[in-house]
Amino acid sequence: MYLLTNGRIITEKAILDGFDLLIVDEKIERIAPKGEIELDATINIIDAEGGYVTPGIIDIHSDYIEHMAAPRPTSLMNFNLSLRETEKELITHGITTMFHSLSILKTNEYAYKPIREPENVRKFVELIEKSHYTPHLVRHRFHARYEIDNLGEIEMLKTLIMEQKVHLVSFMDHTPGQGQYRHLEIYRDTVRGYNNNYSDDEIEKIINHHRTKEKLTIEAIQEIASLAKANNIAIASHDDDSIEKLDLVQSFGTGISEFPITLEIAKKAKEKGLYTIAGAPNVLLGGSHSGNLSATEAIQKESIDILCSDYYPAAMLHAIFKLHNEHGMSLLEMFKLVTINPARAVKMDDEIGSIQEGKKADLLIIEAINEDFPVITTVFVDGELIQQTNYRITKPARKFVNS
Repeated sequence: MYLLTNGRIITEKAILDGFDLLIVDEKIERIAPKGEIELDATINIIDAEGGYVTPGIIDIHSDYIEHMAAPRPTSLMNFNLSLRETEKELITHGITTMFHSLSILKTNEYAYKPIREPENVRKFVELIEKSHYTPHLVRHRFHARYEIDNLGEIEMLKTLIMEQKVHLVSFMDHTPGQGQYRHLEIYRDTVRGYNNNYSDDEIEKIINHHRTKEKLTIEAIQEIASLAKANNIAIASHDDDSIEKLDLVQSFGTGISEFPITLEIAKKAKEKGLYTIAGAPNVLLGGSHSGNLSATEAIQKESIDILCSDYYPAAMLHAIFKLHNEHGMSLLEMFKLVTINPARAVKMDDEIGSIQEGKKADLLIIEAINEDFPVITTVFVDGELIQQTNYRITKPARKFVNS
């Protein structure tokens, strides 16, 4: 049992001062005014020292594991090592539930990543599944990012869904001329960024190939979506760029719009009842690397529900404090972007995502150093104390003066 005291507890409805929180086994047992919870020798007391006590962060879109497994195009690390080292990083950023976004992608001629080969995706999925029953730090989940031109792996995806090894499905289309690459010059710049040796003619051949390639039929997408719904798996679309696309993806049972391209589309997605996602790095960088929607502006316009780390886990914590400190947004509401809102979107809000009696004790203590730099000093997952970090100050060396 643990008692968290002297913290500012962030619940869904308020930031509570002068309250204690009791953890018993894996659950939040009680939240009560300070001093009301009777103490005994079995209770471990943790002093939050004025920091925030918050729910653990839930990241439902991140391909960071791909970088950890393949840090260079020709380097493929041991997958178990990659997963274990990744989770050690995640807890330092307060991420207690991670949806590893693995791409089920056909070979990309200008940005080949070995981790995206089907056999490697399968290996990682099995590791994620195995992690549930072996010692681990965070809650690992599999987000299947299915590129709709990959006709050869439909059966693999269906099998993984039926085996209940998939926890979120998103349908991806990176064809130039629409979505993220609706402006072809952005696509050309992306290709050059991967390989500056391509000539203009070679880039045009790549563009023409991808604009004419065969893709999944609407019926095939509907079949996969129906299978996901039957297994209670959330479905997402990606890079929505028109109202027509929103209507189409919603007809499949989609509940999440990842990275809507413009503010107008984000607003429309919200009006249609979809959860909308933007990347936390977008907030830190001041805009999209592709020149699309500004996450900060969209949040200010109440058009984004969820922030994800996308490719940079540290961005989650810092984005919500940047929105609060620099843009005057409610800290209570900003925390919802990375806790209860993603929990609801992926149907996990009955157990995690908010501080509430009876829910699992996924909890953080967040303090500030250098006045406005937030750091995670304590992490609980399922009521277990996972990590404590103590920041130190080095005293200046004494100076001796010869007399």
